[in-house]
Formats: sequence, C-alpha cells, structure tokens
Amino acid sequence: MDTGEVVDHFNAAFNAHDLDAVMALMTEDVVFESTLPTPDGRRYEGQAEVRAYWEEFFASSPPDSFRGEETIVTGDRAVVRWVFDWGTGHVRGVDVMRVRDGKVAEKLSYVKG
Repeated sequence: MDTGEVVDHFNAAFNAHDLDAVMALMTEDVVFESTLPTPDGRRYEGQAEVRAYWEEFFASSPPDSFRGEETIVTGDRAVVRWVFDWGTGHVRGVDVMRVRDGKVAEKLSYVKG
C-alpha cells in the first residue's frame, strides 16, 4: 500500500473502533502525540502505550465521530484535516502522519482553539 492507502485504511479502522486493525497498521515503534492535555498533548511510544491510549479513547467516544475533510500526501508523509463530532459540539484538527513499510510510524495530532 502507498501512503494514502495506509492512511485511508487507518482512518476507516479508527472510525470503526477496530483496535486490532488500527494497531496492525502501526509500526512496533510507533510514536503518537495526542491533543490532550493542553497545551502540548502527550507523547506515547510503542505499540503497548499507543494501544492503551486508544482503548481508553474508544471506550469514551462513539464510533464514526471523525470526519476527514482533506488528505494531502507527499512521499511518506500525510496531512489529514478532520472534524471530531461529539454530542452537540465538535473540534477541528490536523494529523501529521509518517508511513514506513506500509504502516503508520508517526501520528502527531493538533487541534484548533
């Protein structure tokens, strides 16, 4: 899979809350930076830390709550603009992702506001 396909598969698995599929699309040494706590978020390294974060996140949010607005791919990098909907509100954000050997190696998340 090329970078765009990996990102598309990752986002589909993420929206379905398919944790096993999400983790299968991430490298063993994956780095994820969340948007919380503000202002700088938190850094998670490796499958175990990232999986624990996503388990908690998926338990507290409904499936299909992310809507992709635009994906820009250049080489092994992708920038994804998205909207996260919850209840009566939403937040807009951007993920900067790096793909290596057909898997997400880095996912750095940022939000507006």
